[in-house]
Amino acid sequence: MIVDCALYRDGSRVQGDHDLQAMRARVQQPGDFVWVGLYEPDDEEIAQVADVFDLHPLAVEDAVQAHQRPKLERFGDMVFLVIKTLWYVDADDAVETGEIAMFVGEDFVVSVRHGQGTELHTARDALETDHQVLGHGPGGVLYAVIDRVVDEYLDVVDELVVDVDEIESSVFSTDRTNDSARIYVLKRELAEVRRAVLPLREPVVRLASGDVPAVPESATPFFRDVSDHLARAAETVDSLDGLLSSAFDAHLAQISVQQNDDMRKISAGAALVVVPTLIAGIYGMNFRHMPELGWTYGYPFALVLMAAVAVGLWVLFKKSGWL
Repeated sequence: MIVDCALYRDGSRVQGDHDLQAMRARVQQPGDFVWVGLYEPDDEEIAQVADVFDLHPLAVEDAVQAHQRPKLERFGDMVFLVIKTLWYVDADDAVETGEIAMFVGEDFVVSVRHGQGTELHTARDALETDHQVLGHGPGGVLYAVIDRVVDEYLDVVDELVVDVDEIESSVFSTDRTNDSARIYVLKRELAEVRRAVLPLREPVVRLASGDVPAVPESATPFFRDVSDHLARAAETVDSLDGLLSSAFDAHLAQISVQQNDDMRKISAGAALVVVPTLIAGIYGMNFRHMPELGWTYGYPFALVLMAAVAVGLWVLFKKSGWL
């Protein structure tokens, strides 16, 4: 559906109307542009928008189908940008994804949003109060949307940092934990973030370099700032992935150490039973010519011997750390 449609002139909103033909016809002065915001449009709606703004059919197909890789493509004087949106679901330790496709021309911006993340209404409201950025025209809108999305990348990455810290604390705690499943889940979520962040770096660099027709030279410093934030997010994701791999290796090592400790305790416990059993087995053979058979204190002596050996072994194992 069409969420909003407005005409902008000299860094200010002039008029809003869902009649696309009428809004496009009101673009009269240099710098005027129309911003149409769509949310999961159907074929009829996108066809109407494509007809009014002469959008390239291949780009329209990508915008409707979604599930595209972040990219920046040029169709004549029009630029088509796809960016992934991310948001964090704390209850599930999960990162959910959406998508925004943007058609940017000399006098129009068409944004197509999919998914629940990064709604653009508040971004539009904030941009309409910032006349300096809005005065850059469609390039200013492009910057505002990308900046909002990248800021949310950083929010998601900060949440993942907390999760990785919790994993590290759990792995190196004295308690027995089963962290392998959560580590695997977090690595999956980091892979999802990486698929959104890394491919976007090249389009943002192109926007910051000033070789995109929809972005005036005066707007390139804004995109350099976005590029810095994006690089920070990418570096943090790589760092977290390395930390999780190290945590998983440490978790396996901890399991191995715990198993060795268990085997030592089992071996020590078995020795405490086996040696007295050996004495009892020999004493219970009842051969006719065994010295202890005719000895009045033979039975108590065997019991004392078993107890003494068991105590001696227990002290030995305790000092060696086996018990």
